[in-house]
Amino acid sequence: MLQPLLHDLVSTVMAPASALSDADGQIRPAGVQGLFCADRRVLSQARLLVDGREPESVGYAPGAAGQARFVSLARWLGDRTADPTVRIERSREVSPFGMSEQVEIVSTASSPVTATVTVELACDFAAVEAVKSGRSGTPAPAGPAGDNGLTWHDGTTRVTVTGHDAHATAGDGARLRWEVNLPPRGRATLRWELAVEDPAAVVVPPAAALEWSPPRVTAGDRRVTRLLDQSLEDLRSLRLAEPGAPGDTFLAAGAPWFLTLFGRDSIWAARMLLPLGTRLAAGTLRVLARRQGRRLDPDSGEAPGKIMHELRRDAFDLDDKGGRLPAAYYGTIDATPLWISLLHDAWRWGLPASEVEALLPHLRAALGWLADHADPDGDGFLEYIDSSGRGLANQGWKDSGDSVRFHDGRQAEPPIALVEVQGYAHQAALHGAALLDAFGLPEADRWRDYAGALAERFRAAFWVDGPQGPFPALALDRDKRPVNSLTSNIGHLLGTGLLSREESARVADLLASPGMAEGFGLRTMSSQEGGFSPLSYHCGSVWPHDTAIVIAGLAREGFDEQAAALTEGLLGAAESFGYRLPELFAGDARDRAGRPVAYPAACRPQAWSAAAAVVIAHAAAGLYPDVPAGRVDLRPLSGAPLGALSAGLRVADADVEVRVDHDGTATVKGLPAGVRLAQAVSPSSPRP
Repeated sequence: MLQPLLHDLVSTVMAPASALSDADGQIRPAGVQGLFCADRRVLSQARLLVDGREPESVGYAPGAAGQARFVSLARWLGDRTADPTVRIERSREVSPFGMSEQVEIVSTASSPVTATVTVELACDFAAVEAVKSGRSGTPAPAGPAGDNGLTWHDGTTRVTVTGHDAHATAGDGARLRWEVNLPPRGRATLRWELAVEDPAAVVVPPAAALEWSPPRVTAGDRRVTRLLDQSLEDLRSLRLAEPGAPGDTFLAAGAPWFLTLFGRDSIWAARMLLPLGTRLAAGTLRVLARRQGRRLDPDSGEAPGKIMHELRRDAFDLDDKGGRLPAAYYGTIDATPLWISLLHDAWRWGLPASEVEALLPHLRAALGWLADHADPDGDGFLEYIDSSGRGLANQGWKDSGDSVRFHDGRQAEPPIALVEVQGYAHQAALHGAALLDAFGLPEADRWRDYAGALAERFRAAFWVDGPQGPFPALALDRDKRPVNSLTSNIGHLLGTGLLSREESARVADLLASPGMAEGFGLRTMSSQEGGFSPLSYHCGSVWPHDTAIVIAGLAREGFDEQAAALTEGLLGAAESFGYRLPELFAGDARDRAGRPVAYPAACRPQAWSAAAAVVIAHAAAGLYPDVPAGRVDLRPLSGAPLGALSAGLRVADADVEVRVDHDGTATVKGLPAGVRLAQAVSPSSPRP
């Protein structure tokens, strides 16, 4: 069955709950619509009727995190004039384990208005993976819950709906009903709310206060502040914790399918938000450390020291072909080195030494996974294969089954050694060595030697010739052949130290070529490749987080022109999507489409897409701290591509303001005690 489409639905989220409705506010028993909570659909219908008819929608507007407002008309009521005189204002608020709606019937009519208002309700308790695959559950009959309430129960989860001053009808045709009598120019307010009791949920809302500080950004390019405002609201709605540790917050990957812990996604999102503080990174690191692998298990992909990929309440059916992930799944090749680098980067941004020190045993275990389990055939590269036959065939961030393709479009056979993963491993080895040295632990030289040897092997095995000259291949396949397609993956090598200065310049030029960058951001695959399609999930689409990671790498390496061009593309996309960047969108050229085309099954909001806004502001400001060394380096993007910029960031729990003038002159104020501003880096040179 086909996956239901999402692009034209309104998503209202407060993790672990999300409501998806049509743009008129109606939740209809179709497709993916409904209220989901902790991997279950707890409401499959909430249809508002006035006198048995659906009001006519005239618009909606998102509000703060978890809120949306819908406006419609009842034109058959009120005065018989050209202008409507009875409107319905439906305000929705989603909470972590529930949802409430306030329905206002507003009349400007000169005569009284009477109407019957009903809300038709249903609950099917469908598993989120079933809905994602195009299936649905069987609606459960509702039982009474007092005179004005309804309840559904499936053995573990209880859903209760209460209508204030409503009459409730239970059974298969569950509904709430109100009789409304309005005087001339009168108003009535109706309320109903839903609560979920779910003791089996594996994720809960966090108990901690918001982990980051608002960045207080102003810029000549107003799109930046609008994107940041919406993105930070979306990120606030995606905060989660585990039931046993509500003080350790992480970000869910995205709504509606991924409102849970995802190793790679949660790590990247926390890493991208480090300029706003280290508390989110600390929570993410600790949550994943507690679930770090301890044994070898081919079915789950677990291995000693490995960081997990995905956490669910039950086993997760991928498709109707037998794909099935266990509730705790470790099938990821990149989460472990990325965890190491998040720990290192959080330390550099000022994570207290005591918190870093508590995680050092997990650091050493993660480095042990690199040495003992990440390279099963001993060729010196990190690689993966799904040995269970039921897990993910591809285990990098491009994890669709057809994402690793040769130039002629053929799919590569596993085991697969991805290009960006070698960069992550190189950087993790150096980051691990720095942490081991700083905390007086042995074996730092071993990991520096590991990184050096990996760079030499990589240079010999991955570089290939193409129509535009030499470039790093996407991967090595089962037979150690380079998978010779040009993709965005190579942009993730920037800033990892794996490339020489000349090689980085070559990669930067390729990423800026028309085949890669003529759309609204960076294509996942060049349009010159045989596997390219602008609406392919990973072979030609644009992913905002992918573009942002490359922007950060370009900025850190000193390739400002290319970073600015990709930033402009992403801001153009943000404007078209109402400043809520989706998971991905089509990779059409700008001169062909004029505006980005939606990928119809993309998640919104998604954590690392929203976090891209922080990357853009941080790259433009150019503040690079090393709190343990007592210094920060300041190097904004040359040419001030966002115009005059003021950004309030956070370093070691201190509010720091960076100002960039129109001419690119930068100043910084508010550095914490013991941290000094080093000499600014010259234009077009790598940042420290």
